[in-house]
Amino acid sequence: MSGSTGIMYHQHLVPQSGDAAAKDHSIRKDFEKREAAFISPLGMCASRSRGREKPEEPCPVRTAYQQDRDRIVFSNAFRRLKHKTQVFLSPLGDHYRTRLTHTLEVAEVARTISRALRLNEDLAEAIALGHDLGHTPFGHSGETALKEIYSPDFCHNQQSLRVVDLLERRGEGLNLTYEVRNGILKHSKGFGDIIPADPREKACTVEGQIVRFADIIAYLNHDLDDAIRSGVITRDQVPKACSEILGQSHSQRAITMIRDLIFSSRVQDKEFKLQLSADVFEAMTLLRGFLYDNVYRSRRVHEEFVKAKKMISEIYAYFLDHPESLPKRLAGMEMDFVYSSDVPIQRIICDFIASTTDRYILNLYHEIFIPASLV
Repeated sequence: MSGSTGIMYHQHLVPQSGDAAAKDHSIRKDFEKREAAFISPLGMCASRSRGREKPEEPCPVRTAYQQDRDRIVFSNAFRRLKHKTQVFLSPLGDHYRTRLTHTLEVAEVARTISRALRLNEDLAEAIALGHDLGHTPFGHSGETALKEIYSPDFCHNQQSLRVVDLLERRGEGLNLTYEVRNGILKHSKGFGDIIPADPREKACTVEGQIVRFADIIAYLNHDLDDAIRSGVITRDQVPKACSEILGQSHSQRAITMIRDLIFSSRVQDKEFKLQLSADVFEAMTLLRGFLYDNVYRSRRVHEEFVKAKKMISEIYAYFLDHPESLPKRLAGMEMDFVYSSDVPIQRIICDFIASTTDRYILNLYHEIFIPASLV
């Protein structure tokens, strides 16, 4: 039986006769049938997507969400995540997380949860891979700087949507599906509720809501791990209730959180309600408060963030005073065809800075403000 299945699969993938395009077209359709047979009625099949803002021919091989995932992975913004801060600025150790490794961990957590709940893994993965594309250099200090100098309404989740809608592909954008775009926009929680009370803050798909959980599960675990590794905190400082309920190690905590979400979630009033048990929810909330007080707002981390904010603020002011210097920078970022003449210079500078990496800003600051030796 297994040999027969293998032969049939091989013949399906390698057309023996007839039109190759027609044969390939059946690959996506067959996969969509498999999705419909496996995915819960409360999940989102790719065949039921609300589609793209700019209509296009469907891929003959990949579903719409698989296509979105690939477009994100091959984007410039995704590659730049490897040189963007997660918590610790320009860490020298090889084992510290960056915005890219955070993104990959979120994607893996989201896929695991989605698979267990019979939801669309590809949709969850695409949202997770795109959720931080608009994050600034130097993490939340960069975001805070742009809030102060550009607009109090600036936030990285909206910037991530702007990246995929406009800034990529020299102004054409990635033309992602509605569900992926919605999930990217609704993933962020800041220090707000883990589970938002306002339904307008929730993603329109369960998969998008899972990414919100996956994001916090990932960063609670790896930020704690990095903080202990760096010496900002010690293992003994972690609240005992967190260790007793969630576990002592990174893997134990992650497994506890993931399994608890899977087994505690349920259908309620014909909707799939993602939830945690009371003790795990309380422990996660306690751990998050501990990290904010002892890591994110610690003196050592804060002092570096103040320096980062100063650099970003001064570079922003420089380009306001020297707008003629900006086109060359935009061309280097492949953003030179994005803007029309009616876009305010402040918006352009904001997009430029948000798109750069930690090391780019460090080098640019040195180039602009540090005197060069003439001999």
